[in-house]
Amino acid sequence: MLETLPVILDALANPVHILFMVLGVMGGIVVGALPGLTATMALALLLPFTFSMNAESALITLGGLYIGGIYGGCISAILINTPGTPSSIATTFDGYPLTRQGKPDQALVTAAISSGIGGLLGGFALLYLTPLLAEWALRFGPPEYFWISMLGLTMIASLSAGSMLKGLIGGAFGLLLSTIGIAPIGGETRYTFGSSAMLAGLELIVVLIAFFCIPEVISMVEKQVEAGGAAHFKPQKGVIRFIFNRLIRKPVLLARSAIIGIITGIIPGAGGNVASLLSYDSAVRFSRNRSSFGKGNIDGVAASECANNAEVGGSLVPLLSLGIPGAPPAAVILGALMMQGIQPGPDLFTGHSDLVYTFLWAFIVANVVMLILGLVGSRFVGRIINLPPYILAPAIAFLTVIGSYAIRNSLFDVAVMIGLGILAYFTKKFGFSPGPVVLGLILGPIAEKGLAQSILLGQAQGNIWMMFFSRPVSLVLIALCLLSLFTPLVSARFQRKIRQDSDSVDK
Repeated sequence: MLETLPVILDALANPVHILFMVLGVMGGIVVGALPGLTATMALALLLPFTFSMNAESALITLGGLYIGGIYGGCISAILINTPGTPSSIATTFDGYPLTRQGKPDQALVTAAISSGIGGLLGGFALLYLTPLLAEWALRFGPPEYFWISMLGLTMIASLSAGSMLKGLIGGAFGLLLSTIGIAPIGGETRYTFGSSAMLAGLELIVVLIAFFCIPEVISMVEKQVEAGGAAHFKPQKGVIRFIFNRLIRKPVLLARSAIIGIITGIIPGAGGNVASLLSYDSAVRFSRNRSSFGKGNIDGVAASECANNAEVGGSLVPLLSLGIPGAPPAAVILGALMMQGIQPGPDLFTGHSDLVYTFLWAFIVANVVMLILGLVGSRFVGRIINLPPYILAPAIAFLTVIGSYAIRNSLFDVAVMIGLGILAYFTKKFGFSPGPVVLGLILGPIAEKGLAQSILLGQAQGNIWMMFFSRPVSLVLIALCLLSLFTPLVSARFQRKIRQDSDSVDK
């Protein structure tokens, strides 16, 4: 890398590259903040325009757009309880309650700082640990994908908002929704009811909008001004210093979240949504004040945003080392490299080392740009909540319809969004949280594909059970599943015993 340092410095000092980087980050933040317009969509729309650019300019622009898009999803997640991107699902759990308490500035600043830290750590991991992490990711086969999905599903215990039974019902419903369409293995059609529009299954973004946005829009209409919750918010001075001092005292939380994001990113197909949920679950489990999560705990926002931005760097590890994109946005960047006549893989660092290291360092600098824009912009974007409900509710409803339609240009998706949104509104009144449903929908296809492929491999080898229970990585994941499953039960029993002892002492 040292021999390429002059080329890297020359490229990063180029005003055109700096301009493209800043515009990419800004554009990504705007697109990510709009419900339904994901980072993947933005990258795909920009890809044709990069064909006329040189390879350095194209990759720097796309990298900035990727970083900004993942961060931008937290803005709508915090302000209107609608994750702009799937990666910000867990941010809604504590970000929106902070908004309703009149503290959206604290949530936005927390998201910006933790996103910047996570992005920088992910960028340095991408720069220095690529060979090691890529070799580790190669050990994941179908059984490991199945068990990591099971590990994710055990998080329902932490996301079920007080009732594990309702959480399990919600998770089962999400798994059922994930089976709609053509089976990933075998090609059978399921639950389509003769409709060709359902062959492709339910679009994740449509379901996210339905479960996280529509209930809030209906609540705004139902409760009038009260639904705004934070409509009387006024920006407070010293918030950046206050949040920074608080987060700097939690290095373990940020480091753990970044590590979870990086590892999840280099596992192809996992994605930022899984990273943020895993990180949020870990923050809950290791917290001394678990009951505060879901009610406006800054640690929940920090854990989610740090992980999903660290996942960006992790997702590029298998792309650059193996030619395997770790996430859908990384697949678009793969297309950009191929458009430039560059084939990612083991020879990339030897054949195009100048370009690769320029991109990696530009990726790190872009995270700094994102942090600055996030901190500055959070003061202005918070003013959105001053809009009265009779303006805000129709505006959000309009964005949900546009976002749902824009994904596949399908009115059927809009109808599904409205139908599931109304269902989510009524189920929320009965105490069902959207988190387990979305978790089941995300992990369902991963679990099903891993299970089916593992069974086929086991049949070919003559022993299905050994395929699941003999591989070293699978055994580690099984142990983590058991630990994750029984920890809440043991913890709840321990807390009940403490309360009983306390009551007996009082008497």
